[in-house]
Amino acid sequence: MKPVNWGVLGAANFARQHMARAIHEAEGARLYALATSDPAKAEGFRAFCPDLKLYGSYDALLADPEVEAVYVPLPNHLHVEWTLKAIAAGKHVLTEKPIAMKADEIDALIAARDRSGLLATEAYMIVHHPQWQRARTLVEEGAIGRILHADAAFSYDNRADPGNIRNRPETGGGSIPDIGVYAYGSVRWVTGAEPVEVRSRIIRENGVDTFAQVIADMEGPGGRFTYAAMTSMRLPPRQEVVFQGEGGVIRLSAPFNAGLFGEAQVHMFRPGKADHVERFPGARQYRNQVEAFGRTIRDGAAYPWSLEDAKGTQAMIDRVFAAAT
Repeated sequence: MKPVNWGVLGAANFARQHMARAIHEAEGARLYALATSDPAKAEGFRAFCPDLKLYGSYDALLADPEVEAVYVPLPNHLHVEWTLKAIAAGKHVLTEKPIAMKADEIDALIAARDRSGLLATEAYMIVHHPQWQRARTLVEEGAIGRILHADAAFSYDNRADPGNIRNRPETGGGSIPDIGVYAYGSVRWVTGAEPVEVRSRIIRENGVDTFAQVIADMEGPGGRFTYAAMTSMRLPPRQEVVFQGEGGVIRLSAPFNAGLFGEAQVHMFRPGKADHVERFPGARQYRNQVEAFGRTIRDGAAYPWSLEDAKGTQAMIDRVFAAAT
């Protein structure tokens, strides 16, 4: 397969530490170009990709006919604008989550994708991790029976970094846009369920949510179940997702930052049966995401996360904000 030439819009720390490296290392991909107005920021990228082509503006990178796919790690409020510009420039585009700040903004992205025939989607990397794929299979196969309850917790503490875009309202900050997409979207993806009723409690600082507690009734192919979620940017680090069924419990450890927060594992507990644990120490979800994107472009392979999926999660986020007390 001919490698896909990738361009990156902006020298974000996350891109330098994770996604640009994943593109550089992935099979079927080539980290080709970076757009940044600050050449000093490019040095961290050139440390592992010396031949990287540099552009001083995003528009200049998009004008390069050699760039086939674009990765957009810009602040949240710029995602829709630059996703649309990348599509208009004829590029496939992978944009960081949340891809929009409101669910109805994604309609324009879907329309542009459909007109162009290009692959445009949200960088929702966890669906490419075998831990989550295994959890989904177990639930779909009825390994713990009908789901009765699910809960998710995701927290970290960045109060010491007030300038961080996650702590700034003008850049679309907050725990819900940053990590609520994982707490809510992951359960939606595994169960196929959508919220029918949402209740939430939100604590804010400087115009962004720093703590959010959600209780929802979810309904999907397996019926209705209760869901509880907690996200925070002011608590010690915690990551866990649990599915409770009529016949047992599935618990996911390190479900969102696999390998960084801890080892990704799937634990299954069923009364009268031996506890079952599956470990995924070597899986690399960012690289998997890039390789899956390339297979879709080159071979037409199915891609596991669509703009419609992203819209569903954003619609839930919108409801969480609207229901807040």
